[in-house]
Amino acid sequence: MLALVASNPAERESVSEGNGLRITVSQNGPYIVSGGVPLAQQIIDADEEGNSRDWREGQKYDAAPEYKLCRCGNSQNKPFCDDSHLRVGFDGSESDSARVPYAEQAVEYDGPERALTDARQLCVGARFCDPNGTVWRLVERTDDESVRELFDGMVGNCPSGRLISWNRRTATTIEPSRDPSIGVIEDPQLGVSGPLWVTGGIRIQSGTDGYVYESRARMTLCRCGQSANKPFCDGTHAAIGFRDDFWRAA
Repeated sequence: MLALVASNPAERESVSEGNGLRITVSQNGPYIVSGGVPLAQQIIDADEEGNSRDWREGQKYDAAPEYKLCRCGNSQNKPFCDDSHLRVGFDGSESDSARVPYAEQAVEYDGPERALTDARQLCVGARFCDPNGTVWRLVERTDDESVRELFDGMVGNCPSGRLISWNRRTATTIEPSRDPSIGVIEDPQLGVSGPLWVTGGIRIQSGTDGYVYESRARMTLCRCGQSANKPFCDGTHAAIGFRDDFWRAA
Protein backbone atom coordinates (compact mmCIF):
# COMPACT_ATOMS: atom_id res chain seq x y z
CA MET A 1 0.00 0.00 0.00
CA LEU A 2 1.34 3.44 -0.95
CA ALA A 3 1.88 6.20 1.58
CA LEU A 4 -1.39 7.95 0.70
CA VAL A 5 -0.51 11.13 2.54
CA ALA A 6 2.55 12.25 0.59
CA SER A 7 3.20 15.30 2.75
CA ASN A 8 2.58 15.58 6.44
CA PRO A 9 -0.48 17.43 7.81
CA ALA A 10 1.61 20.32 9.12
CA GLU A 11 2.99 20.99 5.65
CA ARG A 12 -0.47 20.94 4.09
CA GLU A 13 -1.76 23.27 6.81
CA SER A 14 1.03 25.79 6.18
CA VAL A 15 0.18 25.92 2.46
CA SER A 16 -3.45 26.84 3.07
CA GLU A 17 -2.55 29.35 5.78
CA GLY A 18 0.29 30.86 3.79
CA ASN A 19 -1.74 31.95 0.78
CA GLY A 20 -4.23 33.83 2.99
CA LEU A 21 -7.24 32.31 1.22
CA ARG A 22 -10.11 30.80 3.16
CA ILE A 23 -13.59 29.37 2.75
CA THR A 24 -15.67 29.34 5.93
CA VAL A 25 -18.67 27.02 6.00
CA SER A 26 -21.08 29.14 8.00
CA GLN A 27 -23.64 27.44 10.24
CA ASN A 28 -26.78 26.82 8.15
CA GLY A 29 -25.66 29.62 5.85
CA PRO A 30 -23.39 30.40 2.91
CA TYR A 31 -19.74 29.80 2.18
CA ILE A 32 -17.82 32.93 3.20
CA VAL A 33 -14.85 33.30 0.87
CA SER A 34 -11.93 35.46 2.04
CA GLY A 35 -8.87 36.67 0.15
CA GLY A 36 -10.33 37.58 -3.24
CA VAL A 37 -10.32 34.00 -4.56
CA PRO A 38 -10.87 33.97 -8.36
CA LEU A 39 -14.34 32.70 -9.30
CA ALA A 40 -15.49 31.48 -12.72
CA GLN A 41 -17.77 28.97 -14.39
CA GLN A 42 -16.07 25.69 -15.24
CA ILE A 43 -17.98 23.83 -17.94
CA ILE A 44 -17.60 20.12 -18.68
CA ASP A 45 -16.81 19.66 -22.38
CA ALA A 46 -17.97 16.39 -23.88
CA ASP A 47 -17.15 14.68 -27.17
CA GLU A 48 -19.70 13.63 -29.80
CA GLU A 49 -20.42 10.45 -27.86
CA GLY A 50 -21.13 12.38 -24.66
CA ASN A 51 -17.89 11.47 -22.87
CA SER A 52 -16.40 14.09 -20.55
CA ARG A 53 -13.09 15.18 -22.09
CA ASP A 54 -11.95 18.55 -20.77
CA TRP A 55 -12.82 21.71 -18.86
CA ARG A 56 -13.79 25.00 -20.49
CA GLU A 57 -13.87 28.26 -18.57
CA GLY A 58 -17.07 30.27 -18.87
CA GLN A 59 -18.20 33.48 -17.19
CA LYS A 60 -15.78 35.10 -14.78
CA TYR A 61 -17.23 36.78 -11.71
CA ASP A 62 -15.90 39.78 -9.86
CA ALA A 63 -14.02 38.47 -6.85
CA ALA A 64 -14.32 40.92 -3.98
CA PRO A 65 -11.93 40.61 -1.01
CA GLU A 66 -14.78 38.76 0.71
CA TYR A 67 -17.93 37.31 -0.82
CA LYS A 68 -20.62 34.78 0.05
CA LEU A 69 -21.60 31.79 -2.08
CA CYS A 70 -24.96 30.05 -1.81
CA ARG A 71 -24.96 26.55 -0.40
CA CYS A 72 -28.70 26.07 0.26
CA GLY A 73 -29.50 25.99 -3.47
CA ASN A 74 -32.30 28.53 -3.24
CA SER A 75 -30.60 31.86 -3.96
CA GLN A 76 -32.05 33.89 -6.83
CA ASN A 77 -28.56 35.31 -7.39
CA LYS A 78 -26.53 32.12 -7.79
CA PRO A 79 -23.71 31.45 -7.27
CA PHE A 80 -23.90 34.22 -4.67
CA CYS A 81 -25.95 34.11 -1.48
CA ASP A 82 -29.08 36.29 -1.18
CA ASP A 83 -30.03 35.10 2.33
CA SER A 84 -32.57 32.59 1.00
CA HIS A 85 -31.22 30.13 3.56
CA LEU A 86 -33.04 32.16 6.21
CA ARG A 87 -36.34 32.05 4.30
CA VAL A 88 -36.25 28.29 3.69
CA GLY A 89 -34.83 27.30 7.07
CA PHE A 90 -31.81 25.59 5.53
CA ASP A 91 -30.20 22.82 7.56
CA GLY A 92 -26.57 22.91 6.53
CA SER A 93 -25.28 20.55 9.19
CA GLU A 94 -21.85 19.24 8.29
CA SER A 95 -21.55 15.47 8.06
CA ASP A 96 -19.21 13.49 10.27
CA SER A 97 -18.27 11.47 7.17
CA ALA A 98 -16.87 14.62 5.55
CA ARG A 99 -14.15 14.68 8.20
CA VAL A 100 -12.80 11.21 7.50
CA PRO A 101 -9.28 11.56 6.01
CA TYR A 102 -8.85 10.62 2.38
CA ALA A 103 -6.37 7.87 3.27
CA GLU A 104 -9.00 6.12 5.39
CA GLN A 105 -11.57 6.22 2.56
CA ALA A 106 -9.44 5.28 -0.43
CA VAL A 107 -8.98 1.93 -2.13
CA GLU A 108 -5.78 1.36 -4.13
CA TYR A 109 -5.45 -0.11 -7.62
CA ASP A 110 -1.89 -0.93 -8.71
CA GLY A 111 -0.43 -0.77 -12.20
CA PRO A 112 3.14 -1.12 -13.48
CA GLU A 113 4.05 2.60 -13.38
CA ARG A 114 1.03 4.21 -11.72
CA ALA A 115 -1.24 3.44 -8.83
CA LEU A 116 -4.77 4.77 -8.56
CA THR A 117 -6.44 5.62 -5.27
CA ASP A 118 -10.20 5.94 -5.21
CA ALA A 119 -12.33 7.42 -2.42
CA ARG A 120 -15.74 6.62 -3.89
CA GLN A 121 -17.70 8.66 -1.33
CA LEU A 122 -16.28 11.84 -2.89
CA CYS A 123 -17.69 11.13 -6.38
CA VAL A 124 -19.64 13.99 -7.98
CA GLY A 125 -20.42 12.22 -11.24
CA ALA A 126 -18.29 14.34 -13.60
CA ARG A 127 -17.45 11.17 -15.60
CA PHE A 128 -13.88 12.01 -16.67
CA CYS A 129 -12.96 8.52 -15.43
CA ASP A 130 -15.17 6.68 -17.92
CA PRO A 131 -13.76 7.08 -21.48
CA ASN A 132 -11.11 4.86 -23.04
CA GLY A 133 -12.15 1.82 -21.03
CA THR A 134 -12.14 3.62 -17.63
CA VAL A 135 -9.19 4.62 -15.46
CA TRP A 136 -9.51 1.41 -13.42
CA ARG A 137 -8.51 -0.58 -16.50
CA LEU A 138 -6.04 1.93 -17.90
CA VAL A 139 -3.95 1.84 -14.71
CA GLU A 140 -3.01 -1.74 -15.59
CA ARG A 141 -1.41 -0.49 -18.84
CA THR A 142 0.62 2.43 -17.50
CA ASP A 143 3.90 0.89 -18.62
CA ASP A 144 2.90 2.37 -22.01
CA GLU A 145 3.87 6.08 -22.06
CA SER A 146 0.89 7.15 -24.16
CA VAL A 147 -1.53 5.32 -21.87
CA ARG A 148 0.19 6.78 -18.83
CA GLU A 149 -0.24 10.33 -20.15
CA LEU A 150 -3.90 9.69 -20.94
CA PHE A 151 -4.46 8.14 -17.52
CA ASP A 152 -2.86 11.05 -15.66
CA GLY A 153 -4.99 13.54 -17.57
CA MET A 154 -8.25 11.72 -16.94
CA VAL A 155 -7.55 11.32 -13.23
CA GLY A 156 -6.38 14.93 -12.88
CA ASN A 157 -9.67 16.18 -14.36
CA CYS A 158 -11.69 14.55 -11.57
CA PRO A 159 -12.82 17.73 -9.76
CA SER A 160 -13.53 16.23 -6.35
CA GLY A 161 -10.18 14.53 -5.92
CA ARG A 162 -11.93 11.18 -5.54
CA LEU A 163 -9.25 9.79 -7.85
CA ILE A 164 -5.53 10.37 -7.48
CA SER A 165 -2.70 9.14 -9.73
CA TRP A 166 0.50 8.06 -7.99
CA ASN A 167 3.99 7.56 -9.39
CA ARG A 168 4.82 4.07 -8.14
CA ARG A 169 8.57 4.66 -8.29
CA THR A 170 8.54 7.75 -6.08
CA ALA A 171 5.25 7.26 -4.17
CA THR A 172 4.26 10.86 -5.05
CA THR A 173 1.05 12.18 -6.52
CA ILE A 174 0.66 13.30 -10.13
CA GLU A 175 -1.33 16.54 -10.08
CA PRO A 176 -2.06 19.17 -12.74
CA SER A 177 -0.75 22.62 -11.85
CA ARG A 178 -3.75 24.75 -10.88
CA ASP A 179 -3.79 28.12 -9.14
CA PRO A 180 -6.08 28.73 -6.16
CA SER A 181 -9.58 29.27 -7.50
CA ILE A 182 -13.24 28.34 -7.18
CA GLY A 183 -15.05 26.94 -10.22
CA VAL A 184 -18.82 27.01 -10.58
CA ILE A 185 -19.37 23.70 -12.38
CA GLU A 186 -21.87 23.40 -15.23
CA ASP A 187 -22.64 20.04 -16.84
CA PRO A 188 -24.34 20.49 -20.26
CA GLN A 189 -24.32 16.77 -21.01
CA LEU A 190 -26.54 16.04 -18.00
CA GLY A 191 -28.29 19.41 -18.18
CA VAL A 192 -27.49 20.31 -14.56
CA SER A 193 -25.37 22.66 -12.48
CA GLY A 194 -22.73 21.02 -10.35
CA PRO A 195 -20.77 21.84 -7.20
CA LEU A 196 -18.14 24.44 -6.41
CA TRP A 197 -14.72 23.19 -7.51
CA VAL A 198 -11.96 24.31 -5.11
CA THR A 199 -8.33 24.11 -6.24
CA GLY A 200 -4.94 25.36 -5.08
CA GLY A 201 -4.84 24.56 -1.36
CA ILE A 202 -7.54 26.96 -0.16
CA ARG A 203 -8.27 26.49 3.54
CA ILE A 204 -11.79 25.21 4.23
CA GLN A 205 -12.96 25.69 7.79
CA SER A 206 -16.17 25.02 9.68
CA GLY A 207 -17.82 28.14 11.05
CA THR A 208 -19.62 25.97 13.58
CA ASP A 209 -16.70 24.58 15.57
CA GLY A 210 -13.58 25.86 13.77
CA TYR A 211 -12.61 22.47 12.36
CA VAL A 212 -10.16 22.76 9.44
CA TYR A 213 -10.85 20.23 6.71
CA GLU A 214 -8.05 18.15 5.25
CA SER A 215 -6.39 20.08 2.43
CA ARG A 216 -6.50 18.32 -0.94
CA ALA A 217 -5.51 19.51 -4.42
CA ARG A 218 -9.06 19.09 -5.73
CA MET A 219 -12.25 19.40 -3.67
CA THR A 220 -15.92 20.00 -4.49
CA LEU A 221 -18.40 21.76 -2.21
CA CYS A 222 -22.15 21.16 -2.37
CA ARG A 223 -24.25 24.09 -3.58
CA CYS A 224 -27.60 22.39 -4.23
CA GLY A 225 -28.15 22.04 -0.48
CA GLN A 226 -29.01 18.34 -0.62
CA SER A 227 -25.72 16.45 -0.24
CA ALA A 228 -25.55 13.86 2.53
CA ASN A 229 -21.81 14.58 2.83
CA LYS A 230 -21.92 18.32 3.51
CA PRO A 231 -20.02 20.48 3.00
CA PHE A 232 -18.78 18.26 0.16
CA CYS A 233 -20.76 17.27 -2.91
CA ASP A 234 -22.04 13.70 -3.28
CA GLY A 235 -23.60 14.02 -6.73
CA THR A 236 -27.15 14.72 -5.55
CA HIS A 237 -27.38 17.79 -7.81
CA ALA A 238 -27.76 15.43 -10.79
CA ALA A 239 -30.52 13.38 -9.15
CA ILE A 240 -32.60 16.46 -8.33
CA GLY A 241 -31.90 18.34 -11.59
CA PHE A 242 -30.28 21.32 -9.89
CA ARG A 243 -29.85 24.35 -12.18
CA ASP A 244 -28.66 27.95 -11.87
CA ASP A 245 -28.82 30.99 -14.18
CA PHE A 246 -26.42 29.37 -16.66
CA TRP A 247 -29.40 27.51 -18.09
CA ARG A 248 -31.43 30.64 -18.83
CA ALA A 249 -28.94 31.57 -21.51
CA ALA A 250 -28.28 28.01 -22.71
